[in-house]
Amino acid sequence: MNALHKQRKSTQSWSLAISALAVIVLSLSWAVPLHAQALGWEGETGVFVTPLAYTASSATQKIHPVVAYHFLNAGPVIGDFHEVSTEVGIGKRFEFGYTHEFHTFGGNADLSPLWQNGFDIFNGKVNLLPENYGKTKWVPAISVGFIARPNVRNVGNFAEQYGNNSATVGGKADADFYVVATKVVPVKHLPILLSGGVRGTNAELWGMGGNAPNWQARAFGTVAFVIKLPGKSTLILASEAAQQPHHPYQFDGSNTNPVLNIPTTLTYAARFVPTSKYKLNFDFGVAQIAGNVANGIDLKARHQIGVQVSYGF
Repeated sequence: MNALHKQRKSTQSWSLAISALAVIVLSLSWAVPLHAQALGWEGETGVFVTPLAYTASSATQKIHPVVAYHFLNAGPVIGDFHEVSTEVGIGKRFEFGYTHEFHTFGGNADLSPLWQNGFDIFNGKVNLLPENYGKTKWVPAISVGFIARPNVRNVGNFAEQYGNNSATVGGKADADFYVVATKVVPVKHLPILLSGGVRGTNAELWGMGGNAPNWQARAFGTVAFVIKLPGKSTLILASEAAQQPHHPYQFDGSNTNPVLNIPTTLTYAARFVPTSKYKLNFDFGVAQIAGNVANGIDLKARHQIGVQVSYGF
């Protein structure tokens, strides 16, 4: 029983760490409608971890594919994460995509095994209202979307089946359904992008921390500043906040496992667009994910660094 309790405690740490990872990577994928769309951590057009109301559309193409690679160093406990995304914009209103997450285990004998080898992510988004609709200057773009993860085996999902061979532990499905509004405020010399929304989710940290105990409504928001540089290049500085379910599945006080407390995710990111001629973005970001989530459990993932590159064809 002590071994099981210890393993489950590691699972908790893992979930928090995972959440942090998700947040960081997602922040790196920040995008502005004036520039090439960049893909978030889970493949949708967005910031680090939150979606924007814009889609992977193109003014000259009915079908516009975008690809991205994400990397996150989550620290010695969690390990490294790699994600490869493919997104397709259809017209100006729709996007659909697929992402696969790969994970390299950390070196902590207790916690690292709780994070499994990755999972599949499917997403879709529909733009309901274009920005500045009806020739107005104040109407934001409004979209609805989903993110589905059919086979998550992390943290509480793994702990529930502790004792089985990790290769045969079955995954659990979770998902996010969201509505988001995004608007560029055309301030002279320094345009500002504002975005915010609400998601209904039964996932902890977008599945990086496994599942949540139940469905919950969580708010998210972003602010970014667009800085024009010489040579028609652009620098975008952004920060975002995303509420998380307070406790992961199996670590919410419903059993003898420790209660893990997951904070709101905060991210700080910079995106560099070398030229408006090509749909290419380079991102760098830092995410505040989770440190001490319970007595004696430190995920060591408070200031994690991630990078990303995305390209639209």
